[in-house]
Amino acid sequence: MTDYENVNVEQQNFEAQDQFEERVIEIARVAKVVKGGRRFQFRVTVVVGDKRGTISMGVGKANAVPDAMRKASERARKSMRVVNLAGTTIPHEVLGKVGGARVMLKPASPGTGVIAAGGVRAVLEVAGVRDILTKSQGSANVLNVVQATFDALEQLKSPQQEAARRGKNVTELLPFWERRKKNA
Repeated sequence: MTDYENVNVEQQNFEAQDQFEERVIEIARVAKVVKGGRRFQFRVTVVVGDKRGTISMGVGKANAVPDAMRKASERARKSMRVVNLAGTTIPHEVLGKVGGARVMLKPASPGTGVIAAGGVRAVLEVAGVRDILTKSQGSANVLNVVQATFDALEQLKSPQQEAARRGKNVTELLPFWERRKKNA
Protein backbone atom coordinates (compact mmCIF):
# COMPACT_ATOMS: atom_id res chain seq x y z
CA MET A 1 0.00 0.00 0.00
CA THR A 2 1.13 3.49 -0.73
CA ASP A 3 1.11 6.29 1.82
CA TYR A 4 -1.96 7.77 0.12
CA GLU A 5 -3.89 4.50 0.52
CA ASN A 6 -2.83 4.26 4.20
CA VAL A 7 -4.23 7.73 4.83
CA ASN A 8 -7.54 6.78 3.16
CA VAL A 9 -7.85 3.59 5.26
CA GLU A 10 -7.11 5.53 8.48
CA GLN A 11 -9.62 8.22 7.50
CA GLN A 12 -12.31 5.59 6.81
CA ASN A 13 -11.65 3.96 10.22
CA PHE A 14 -11.91 7.36 11.89
CA GLU A 15 -15.19 8.10 10.09
CA ALA A 16 -16.56 4.68 11.07
CA GLN A 17 -15.79 5.38 14.73
CA ASP A 18 -17.05 8.95 14.43
CA GLN A 19 -20.62 7.78 13.66
CA PHE A 20 -21.01 6.73 17.31
CA GLU A 21 -22.17 9.16 19.96
CA GLU A 22 -20.36 8.97 23.28
CA ARG A 23 -21.75 10.03 26.66
CA VAL A 24 -19.82 10.17 29.92
CA ILE A 25 -22.18 8.93 32.62
CA GLU A 26 -20.03 9.04 35.72
CA ILE A 27 -16.60 10.15 36.85
CA ALA A 28 -15.84 8.76 40.30
CA ARG A 29 -12.73 8.94 42.46
CA VAL A 30 -12.06 5.49 43.86
CA ALA A 31 -9.50 4.48 46.49
CA LYS A 32 -7.50 1.36 47.14
CA VAL A 33 -6.26 1.02 50.71
CA VAL A 34 -2.66 -0.17 50.88
CA LYS A 35 -0.09 -0.39 53.67
CA GLY A 36 1.08 3.20 53.21
CA GLY A 37 -2.40 4.74 52.98
CA ARG A 38 -4.85 5.21 50.12
CA ARG A 39 -4.13 5.07 46.39
CA PHE A 40 -6.61 7.19 44.44
CA GLN A 41 -7.71 6.61 40.85
CA PHE A 42 -10.54 7.82 38.64
CA ARG A 43 -13.24 5.51 37.30
CA VAL A 44 -15.08 6.74 34.22
CA THR A 45 -18.24 5.13 32.84
CA VAL A 46 -19.00 5.80 29.17
CA VAL A 47 -21.93 4.78 26.95
CA VAL A 48 -21.46 4.62 23.17
CA GLY A 49 -24.22 4.25 20.57
CA ASP A 50 -25.15 5.00 16.97
CA LYS A 51 -28.77 6.13 17.69
CA ARG A 52 -30.02 3.20 15.57
CA GLY A 53 -30.07 0.40 18.14
CA THR A 54 -26.36 -0.36 18.58
CA ILE A 55 -25.02 0.42 22.05
CA SER A 56 -22.26 -0.45 24.49
CA MET A 57 -20.88 0.53 27.87
CA GLY A 58 -17.28 0.80 28.97
CA VAL A 59 -15.59 1.42 32.32
CA GLY A 60 -12.02 2.71 32.53
CA LYS A 61 -9.76 3.36 35.51
CA ALA A 62 -6.60 5.43 35.52
CA ASN A 63 -4.66 7.98 37.57
CA ALA A 64 -5.91 10.81 35.33
CA VAL A 65 -9.44 11.43 34.01
CA PRO A 66 -8.49 11.72 30.28
CA ASP A 67 -6.70 8.35 30.38
CA ALA A 68 -9.67 6.73 32.11
CA MET A 69 -12.04 8.22 29.50
CA ARG A 70 -9.91 6.88 26.65
CA LYS A 71 -9.83 3.40 28.21
CA ALA A 72 -13.59 3.40 28.83
CA SER A 73 -14.28 4.54 25.25
CA GLU A 74 -12.03 1.84 23.76
CA ARG A 75 -13.64 -0.88 25.89
CA ALA A 76 -17.12 0.29 24.93
CA ARG A 77 -16.35 0.28 21.20
CA LYS A 78 -15.04 -3.30 21.41
CA SER A 79 -18.27 -4.76 22.79
CA MET A 80 -21.06 -3.20 20.72
CA ARG A 81 -24.43 -5.00 20.72
CA VAL A 82 -27.69 -4.51 18.87
CA VAL A 83 -31.03 -4.08 20.66
CA ASN A 84 -34.51 -4.53 19.16
CA LEU A 85 -36.36 -1.25 18.73
CA ALA A 86 -39.84 -0.59 17.36
CA GLY A 87 -39.53 2.70 15.52
CA THR A 88 -38.83 5.40 18.10
CA THR A 89 -39.75 3.24 21.11
CA ILE A 90 -39.29 -0.33 22.36
CA PRO A 91 -41.49 -3.29 21.34
CA HIS A 92 -42.73 -4.26 24.83
CA GLU A 93 -42.46 -3.57 28.56
CA VAL A 94 -39.40 -5.03 30.29
CA LEU A 95 -37.69 -5.06 33.71
CA GLY A 96 -33.91 -5.14 34.08
CA LYS A 97 -32.16 -6.09 37.33
CA VAL A 98 -28.54 -5.81 38.44
CA GLY A 99 -27.59 -6.00 42.10
CA GLY A 100 -30.11 -3.90 44.03
CA ALA A 101 -31.05 -1.74 41.03
CA ARG A 102 -34.18 -2.38 39.00
CA VAL A 103 -35.13 -0.44 35.88
CA MET A 104 -38.53 -0.74 34.20
CA LEU A 105 -38.83 0.33 30.54
CA LYS A 106 -42.27 0.83 29.01
CA PRO A 107 -43.08 1.75 25.38
CA ALA A 108 -44.72 5.12 24.79
CA SER A 109 -46.66 6.67 21.94
CA PRO A 110 -44.88 9.04 19.50
CA GLY A 111 -44.31 12.51 20.90
CA THR A 112 -43.95 11.39 24.52
CA GLY A 113 -40.19 11.87 24.69
CA VAL A 114 -37.68 10.12 26.93
CA ILE A 115 -39.14 10.14 30.44
CA ALA A 116 -35.98 9.13 32.31
CA ALA A 117 -33.15 10.67 34.27
CA GLY A 118 -29.41 10.26 34.71
CA GLY A 119 -27.76 7.16 33.35
CA VAL A 120 -30.98 5.61 32.03
CA ARG A 121 -31.62 8.68 29.83
CA ALA A 122 -28.07 8.64 28.46
CA VAL A 123 -28.27 4.94 27.54
CA LEU A 124 -31.67 5.28 25.85
CA GLU A 125 -30.72 8.41 23.90
CA VAL A 126 -27.54 6.90 22.43
CA ALA A 127 -29.56 3.76 21.57
CA GLY A 128 -31.93 5.89 19.49
CA VAL A 129 -35.05 5.59 21.66
CA ARG A 130 -37.08 8.81 21.50
CA ASP A 131 -40.38 7.80 23.15
CA ILE A 132 -40.30 5.77 26.37
CA LEU A 133 -41.44 5.71 29.99
CA THR A 134 -39.01 4.49 32.66
CA LYS A 135 -38.92 3.84 36.37
CA SER A 136 -35.80 3.19 38.42
CA GLN A 137 -36.33 1.35 41.70
CA GLY A 138 -34.09 0.08 44.47
CA SER A 139 -30.45 1.09 44.48
CA ALA A 140 -29.52 4.48 43.02
CA ASN A 141 -25.92 3.38 42.33
CA VAL A 142 -25.27 4.85 38.86
CA LEU A 143 -23.20 1.93 37.63
CA ASN A 144 -25.82 -0.65 38.65
CA VAL A 145 -28.69 1.43 37.23
CA VAL A 146 -26.92 1.68 33.86
CA GLN A 147 -26.16 -2.04 33.84
CA ALA A 148 -29.82 -2.77 34.74
CA THR A 149 -30.86 -0.62 31.76
CA PHE A 150 -28.58 -2.67 29.51
CA ASP A 151 -30.04 -5.87 31.01
CA ALA A 152 -33.55 -4.64 30.16
CA LEU A 153 -32.58 -3.67 26.60
CA GLU A 154 -30.99 -7.09 26.01
CA GLN A 155 -34.26 -8.78 27.00
CA LEU A 156 -36.18 -7.03 24.22
CA LYS A 157 -37.54 -9.30 21.50
CA SER A 158 -38.69 -8.18 18.07
CA PRO A 159 -42.46 -8.32 17.46
CA GLN A 160 -41.87 -10.96 14.76
CA GLN A 161 -39.94 -13.25 17.17
CA GLU A 162 -42.56 -12.91 19.89
CA ALA A 163 -45.45 -13.46 17.46
CA ALA A 164 -43.81 -16.64 16.18
CA ARG A 165 -43.19 -17.85 19.74
CA ARG A 166 -46.81 -17.23 20.79
CA GLY A 167 -48.35 -18.38 17.50
CA LYS A 168 -50.10 -15.05 16.93
CA ASN A 169 -50.25 -12.46 14.19
CA VAL A 170 -47.69 -9.64 14.42
CA THR A 171 -50.44 -6.99 14.30
CA GLU A 172 -51.95 -8.38 17.54
CA LEU A 173 -48.70 -7.61 19.40
CA LEU A 174 -48.38 -4.01 18.25
CA PRO A 175 -48.93 -1.26 20.85
CA PHE A 176 -52.50 0.08 21.04
CA TRP A 177 -51.68 3.34 19.24
CA GLU A 178 -50.31 1.38 16.26
CA ARG A 179 -53.35 -0.95 16.20
CA ARG A 180 -55.65 2.10 16.35
CA LYS A 181 -53.94 3.57 13.24
CA LYS A 182 -54.36 0.34 11.28
CA ASN A 183 -58.05 -0.07 12.23
CA ALA A 184 -59.00 3.54 11.40
